[in-house]
Amino acid sequence: MDAAELAGIVGAIGAACALLAAERRLLLAGLALLAGAEAGLVLSISGDGGVSPALLALGAASLIPAAIGAAIFTRWPNAVLPAVLAAAPFRPPLAFSGENRYFVAVAEEGALGRLLPLYGVLGAAALALAWQAFRGRQVHALPAVVAYPAAAFIAIAAASLTWTSQLDAGANTLAYFILPFATLLAVAGRAPFPPWMPRALAVVAVSLAALFAAIGLWQAATHDLLFFSPSVEVGNAFSSFFRVTSLFRDPSLYGRHVVLGIVVLLVALLRRRVNVMVAAALIAFLFAGLFFSYSQSSFAALFVVTIALALVAGDRRLRIAAIVTTAIVVLGGAGYLVASSEDRSARQVTSDRSRRVEATVEVIRDHPLVGVGLGAQPAESQARSEQGGSPTRFVSHTTPLTVAAELGVLGLLSYLGFLTGAAVMIERVRRRDETLGLALGAVLLALVVHSLAYSGFFEDPVTWVVVAVACAAWVPYSTAADASEAPLAVPPQDAGA
Repeated sequence: MDAAELAGIVGAIGAACALLAAERRLLLAGLALLAGAEAGLVLSISGDGGVSPALLALGAASLIPAAIGAAIFTRWPNAVLPAVLAAAPFRPPLAFSGENRYFVAVAEEGALGRLLPLYGVLGAAALALAWQAFRGRQVHALPAVVAYPAAAFIAIAAASLTWTSQLDAGANTLAYFILPFATLLAVAGRAPFPPWMPRALAVVAVSLAALFAAIGLWQAATHDLLFFSPSVEVGNAFSSFFRVTSLFRDPSLYGRHVVLGIVVLLVALLRRRVNVMVAAALIAFLFAGLFFSYSQSSFAALFVVTIALALVAGDRRLRIAAIVTTAIVVLGGAGYLVASSEDRSARQVTSDRSRRVEATVEVIRDHPLVGVGLGAQPAESQARSEQGGSPTRFVSHTTPLTVAAELGVLGLLSYLGFLTGAAVMIERVRRRDETLGLALGAVLLALVVHSLAYSGFFEDPVTWVVVAVACAAWVPYSTAADASEAPLAVPPQDAGA
C-alpha cells in the first residue's frame, strides 16, 4: 500500500473518531490520528521520500504560532468561530512541492493558493481543544444527523485513494481540503456559542464581502488584477468587458463570497435586525462589486436564495412578487435559450459546460459503483474525449456529477446524506432562533446552487463552517434537561462545561 493510501485510511479513522466522539479519549485519539495523517500526506506529496531539511524547518517554525494561537483560544474559546470564519476565504498564492528549494514558492500558472490562514487557525483551535480535553474537560457529541454522514463521506473519499488513477490529485484534495475540514467540523462544531455570536458572525461575513467587493471595484476601475490568472487575462483581452477577481484567482469564487455577504444582509433585513437604509446601501455596494465578476453561477445563486427567502420569510405580497418574478425569469430564460440555440451549438450556448457534463456522464456510466477515485474526474473525462487539452478544461464544474464520477453511487449517497443532515440540523436551529436558522439555511442554499455550475462545494471551507455553526448552536441542547425550554445561546462557561 502506498504511503498516501495508508495516510488516507488513518485520516478517515481519525475523522470518524473526532466527529463521533462523545468522550475525551476518543476525541484526543481522533485529533492525533488526523495530525498524523496530514503529516503522512504532506510527506507523500512532497515527493522527497523522506523529511527534507526545508520541510522539517517549516514544520518546526509553524509550531510557534500554533502554540501562541492555542494559548489564545484556551483563554478565549469564544473566539474560535469568528476566527475560523474570518480566515476561511483567504488563499495566499503559495505552492507546496518538494521541487521547490524551500518547499514553499509563489504559485504559478494562476493556480489557487492553499488556505494557509485557515490551517493556522484550525491547528491552534485543535490544540486548544485537545489541551482542554486532556485536562478533563467534558466533550459533547456532535449531532449524529451531521456527524455520521460527514464521517461516511470522508471515509469513502479516503478509501478511494486505493483505486484512483490520479493519486497525487486525490492526496492533495484529501490533505488540503477534506481532512482539514473534518477537523474544522470536529473543533468548531464544539465551540462555545454565547448570545452575541450570531451578530458577530454576521458582521464578519458582511465585512469580508465588503472587503472583496471594494477590491473588485478598484480592479474594475483600474483594469489591474492582483493575481495572475491565465484564463481570466485571456478572456479580458478579447472581451468587451473586464472581469475582476478581487483577492481570488477566479471571478466565480470571488462572486460566491460576495453573494454570501448579500444573503446575510437580506436575512437581517427580512428579520428587521438591521436599519433599512444601512442594509440597502451595503447591498447596493456589494452588488456593484458582484456585477463586475460577471459570474453567472453567482448571479443564479443570489436569485434562487432571494426568491427562497421571500417565499419562506416574506409576507403575502412579497411571496406573490417572488412567484411572478420567478415565472418571468424562467419564461424569459427559456425563450432566450431557444433563440440562442437556433444558430449556435449547445457547447457555445453553455460556454463549453455541456461538453464537460457529457464527458463526466461517460465516466459515471463506466464506473457507477465506486467511481474513478478522488481527484481523477478531469483526467478520466479527458481520456474519453476526442478533443485535446489540459485536464483542467474537463473539470465538470457540477458537484453532484463530480462526486458521482469520483466516488460512485456510494459517494453520491453520502453527499446527499450530508446535505440532508445539514438541512435537518439547520431546521432545528431555526425553530429556536429564526434569524440564525434562516441565515445558515440561505448561505447553505447559495453554496449548493453555486456548486451546480462551479465546482468546490466540499472544497469550500464555508460549507463546513455553516454546518459547524449549526452544531455549535445546537450542542447545548443535547445535554439540556429540558430542551423545549433551554435557551439557544448558552453562556460561555456552560457551553464549555
